[in-house]
Amino acid sequence: MRVVTTAQSLDFQDPAPSPLALLLLGRESDPRSERGVECPGDLPAPSDPDLVERARAAKAKLGDRVFVLGHHYQRDEVIEFADVTGDSFKLARDAAARPDAEYIVFCGVHFMAESADILTTDAQQVVLPDLAAGCSMADMATAEQVAECWDVLTEAGVAETTVPVSYMNSSADIKAFTGKHGGTICTSSNAERALNWAFEQGEKVLFLPDQHLGRNTAVRDLGMSLDDCVLYNPHKPNGGLTAEELRGAKMILWRGHCSVHGRFSLDSVREVRERIPGVNVLVHPECKHEVVAAADYVGSTEYIIKTLEAAPAGSKWAIGTELNLVRRLANRFAADGKEIVFLDRTVCFCSTMNRIDLPHLVWALESLAEGKVVNRIEVDPEVAAFSKLALERMLALP
Repeated sequence: MRVVTTAQSLDFQDPAPSPLALLLLGRESDPRSERGVECPGDLPAPSDPDLVERARAAKAKLGDRVFVLGHHYQRDEVIEFADVTGDSFKLARDAAARPDAEYIVFCGVHFMAESADILTTDAQQVVLPDLAAGCSMADMATAEQVAECWDVLTEAGVAETTVPVSYMNSSADIKAFTGKHGGTICTSSNAERALNWAFEQGEKVLFLPDQHLGRNTAVRDLGMSLDDCVLYNPHKPNGGLTAEELRGAKMILWRGHCSVHGRFSLDSVREVRERIPGVNVLVHPECKHEVVAAADYVGSTEYIIKTLEAAPAGSKWAIGTELNLVRRLANRFAADGKEIVFLDRTVCFCSTMNRIDLPHLVWALESLAEGKVVNRIEVDPEVAAFSKLALERMLALP
């Protein structure tokens, strides 16, 4: 096991190079569960010492024709070549604001590239360097499952008074379902506003696909009780719920979660408080309800960054979000005397986000420079239209 020590004396322990650990780090593949793990053409070796120069040369050759987006959870080696960084929706909007860029290379995951394709012009082409960079949360809600859920709500007599609200971390199909049924999209920073809007339109909300963001927003921000929430499990008949339970609920939460944020536990919070007296616990609202309730601060990725920027020198912080970002923030603020540690002792990379590495980025950029468009993400026009309708409702939120 390799140990990397930061200025804050926190040991970030990378997994040992077992097959499972390599998969978690975005290396190797599981063809039984992953899409698009093969690249048409030669992928540069990770050991190639010229990778950085090759990336620079290909990007320079493309010039303003290419716009590279880097999500906060990406590896440092990829972020180095991003024209802008941010969360998923910010990046999609940044892409839409650059209509002169012929190619949008999205260093993120599949649903993010879909959103960029929906919001950009037909003349622009969105590329995802590795098609296996998916999102486990987004994959927990399929179009067929959600259509079946709506049938269950209809049978229970509550569909007409239920408004779907879908998290940005969802597929284009789910966004389209939301738009078609009068709902809106939300981000982790505007979920409260989205729910307030939805309850002005109807009596209940079907929240997709992250149960934790939906529950935390309803209880923590809107003052509901846990009894107001029910959990719809798409793998059980009728979602595992009775018609009476559906009629009595205000929030119908989809049984989905983030594989990264779902790992944090109440024990993680207790342990870090014992280990670091006076530490501030700052977590993402995709964490479990008991973790959010025990934290000092809760907010989106952008909120986490801004909170640390404003934090006084000498303050101590334990962050509950993806490890690449926490490492980057710890290094960024070390000179300011801010002690920033990872909330949990175990490694918590986003495995699919980590599939976008320098070899894949070099391959994508060099292919574009040679006039070959690879791994283009194209959303069906009808799906895109209804998805855009749901996104526009979000943009119009008060």
